[in-house]
Amino acid sequence: MNWQAIRVIYTAEMLRTWNTLLQSIASPVISTCLYFVVFGSAIGSRIQSVEDVSYGVFIVPGLIMLSLLTQSISNASFGIYFPKFTGTIYEILSAPLSFFEVVLGYVGAAATKSLIIGTIILITASFFVDLQIKHPFWMIAFLLLTCITFSLFGFIIGIWADNFEKLQLIPLLVITPLVFLGGSFYSIDMLPPLWQKISLFNPVLYLISGFRWSFFEVHDVSVGVSLLSILCFLGICLAIVWWMFKTGYKLRQ
Repeated sequence: MNWQAIRVIYTAEMLRTWNTLLQSIASPVISTCLYFVVFGSAIGSRIQSVEDVSYGVFIVPGLIMLSLLTQSISNASFGIYFPKFTGTIYEILSAPLSFFEVVLGYVGAAATKSLIIGTIILITASFFVDLQIKHPFWMIAFLLLTCITFSLFGFIIGIWADNFEKLQLIPLLVITPLVFLGGSFYSIDMLPPLWQKISLFNPVLYLISGFRWSFFEVHDVSVGVSLLSILCFLGICLAIVWWMFKTGYKLRQ
C-alpha cells in the first residue's frame, strides 16, 4: 500500500476545502439555520410532534442526511472530475498506484469533508432544539457509512461526467428530490397507504430511517434492512469503480 501517495492526494483535496472555507463550511450551516426557521418554526407550530418526538427535533436527522448526501457527492465528483478536465489525471494513472489507493485518497478526503459538515450541522442543531442521541455508536456508524458510500457514488459521477452540466445533473435532478421524498421532514406513516408503498421504493428512505432510529428509536423501516441496504449500495459502488479503472472507462481517452 502506497501510503505516501494516498496522503498526497488526500492532503491536496483537503487543502482545496480550506481554500474555499466559506463555501464549504459556512454555506451548509446557514442553510441548516434557514431550514430550522422555515420547517422548525413555521411548520413546527402546526405539527407539534411526530411519533411522540417534537417536530423540531424530528427533522434533525433528515437535515443532516440531506447535507451529507449532497456534500459527499459534490466533493467527490468535483475532486476526480477536475483532474480529468485539466488533464492531470494521466499523471495519477501513470503512477504506480492501484485503483484502491487512488479511490482511498479522493473518497477519503470527500468523506472527511462531509463528516466535518455533518458534525457542524449536528452542533448547530443543538442550539435550536434539545437533542438527545439514544444510540451514539449506531449514529456514528450510519454517518460514516453514508459519507463513504455517497462519496464513492460521487466519484463514479465525476468519472462519468463529460462536462460541468453532467456533474450537477444527478445530484440536482435525482438525489435532492429523493432526499426530500424520503421522509426527511415527515414520517411516511403520515402519508396515504398508496404513497407509503411507493415511498418504500425510495432508497434514501432506508438511510434516513436507520439514521433517525439511532437518535429517537423511531423508524419507518427495519433498522437491519436500512443497514443492509447501505452496505449493498457500498458494495455496488466499489464494484463499479473497480470496473471503471480496469476498463479505463472515460479515463484513458
